Amino acid sequence: MSARLLQQHDPVEENSTPEKPKKVVELDLGSGSRILQMPRFISYQHSWNYFEYLDQTIPWTRPTIRVFARSHLQPRDTCYVAAEGLPQLVYSGYNPHAYSWDEFPPLKEILDMVHKALPGSSFNSLLLNRYKGGNDYVGWHADDEKLYGPTPQIASVSFGCERDFLLKKKPCKSARAKSAERCEGEPPSKRAKKLNNNDQHAFVLKHGSLLVMSGYTQRDWLHSVPKRAKAESTRINLTFRRIV
Repeated sequence: MSARLLQQHDPVEENSTPEKPKKVVELDLGSGSRILQMPRFISYQHSWNYFEYLDQTIPWTRPTIRVFARSHLQPRDTCYVAAEGLPQLVYSGYNPHAYSWDEFPPLKEILDMVHKALPGSSFNSLLLNRYKGGNDYVGWHADDEKLYGPTPQIASVSFGCERDFLLKKKPCKSARAKSAERCEGEPPSKRAKKLNNNDQHAFVLKHGSLLVMSGYTQRDWLHSVPKRAKAESTRINLTFRRIV
């Protein structure tokens, strides 16, 4: 990876286990784009407790979306939670029903942990995704919808099976245009081979980990979770966002 390592330290936080405080790694991607990663954000056993709750309780759906004027089944399950009164979320022609935070108290617990870990953050919406195996994925895209503002902070908490998370720099032409092209129809693993190593980065999203994208990451970068043949079990991902 070409990103410059800014700092790696072990702060003692309220959510840390007494025997092992959390490790935080921050990466400067340049031009105001930043990544923060906390591999052990939630303890191992608590993470499994949350995983079981989410897997069994969340009203998962696998919607039909439209990409490049074609309809197909989204390659992962999803659910959307948002504060009352926010603008509706629409992506790839799909308008998910917004559930209330009060319907799922454990989600509010995780939200509180994220807010404590990220002072000054105030997330009010949550997109949940469930990948039921290695053939479930999310293609190259940026979460640059106008309702998130020009420099959105997006916090991603993962449970279950480890999956690769890829970043690649947008081409100059794409950086100036709204990246509405969500390449759901083409597995990102095939496209990644075309990238220059200086413009791509890879992370492993572990069970109980936190990864945060901030600054101009959504303006200048694309991200994906590619297909992986060896990922045989389920992964659940929570992406906390703020609608402005």
